[in-house]
Amino acid sequence: MAPIPGSGLAKGLAVTLRTMTKKSVTAQYPDAQPDLPPRTRGVIGLFEENCTVCMLCARECPDWCIYIDSHKETVPAAAPGGRERSRNVLDRFAIDFSLCMYCGICIEVCPFDALFWSPEFEYAETDIRDLTHERDKLREWMWTVPAPPALDPGAEEPKELATARKTADKLAAQQAPPAPTEPHADEQARAAEQPTRPQGASKQQTDQPEPDHAQPDHPTPGQPKPGQTKPDHPTPGQTKPDHPKPGQTKPDHPKPGEATPDQLKPDQPTPGQEGRE
Repeated sequence: MAPIPGSGLAKGLAVTLRTMTKKSVTAQYPDAQPDLPPRTRGVIGLFEENCTVCMLCARECPDWCIYIDSHKETVPAAAPGGRERSRNVLDRFAIDFSLCMYCGICIEVCPFDALFWSPEFEYAETDIRDLTHERDKLREWMWTVPAPPALDPGAEEPKELATARKTADKLAAQQAPPAPTEPHADEQARAAEQPTRPQGASKQQTDQPEPDHAQPDHPTPGQPKPGQTKPDHPTPGQTKPDHPKPGQTKPDHPKPGEATPDQLKPDQPTPGQEGRE
């Protein structure tokens, strides 16, 4: 459907009429500070602890208004036999706001969250050279950066907060004095490891080791009960009384063909006496 001729003009006049009927409100700046949104692009703050001198912000800046200088230091090995490493140390970080067009590319490309937007905009200078803010002044702008919005439940902690907390904990641990050690801590530890002796028990009774396994009520087959020896099975090296040694005859059992003294009658002579009679 083709637009009606003069419709655009009618819409514009309607906006003008609505504005003319409203009362104008003028903010008396600087007596009354403006209410700016939280993501206002005012000035850039630097958080040095997160900067690794990767130079991404300086390379991506379309106006080339970021200046970074650094040098390398050798870090000794953390463990014996380890390899030494080198790291970049930041010497200078400056932003020339007379050239900056506030595009925010440097903040977006920083992989370590070292640059942040601050809503502060009152940094006008009479000399244009004073608009180049060095890293000390950029660090002061960090205190004016608003807090980030609340995270959703279960979200991870921001990296800049975790890094700042670790750095603060490390400095606090280095500055804290060593905790005093108790003089009798070793003796208390040894006393806790020693077993306690029950009341009424002598030292000799507690020192004797307890048997690992109690004796069973029913011994295994072939094993006598405690305190009782089985007569049928003599100990090694001992012969049973009923069984004579080799070459020795039992007196109660005569040789084959020989009568025992109880079986001999008085009328019958003993063997070997017949020839004498």
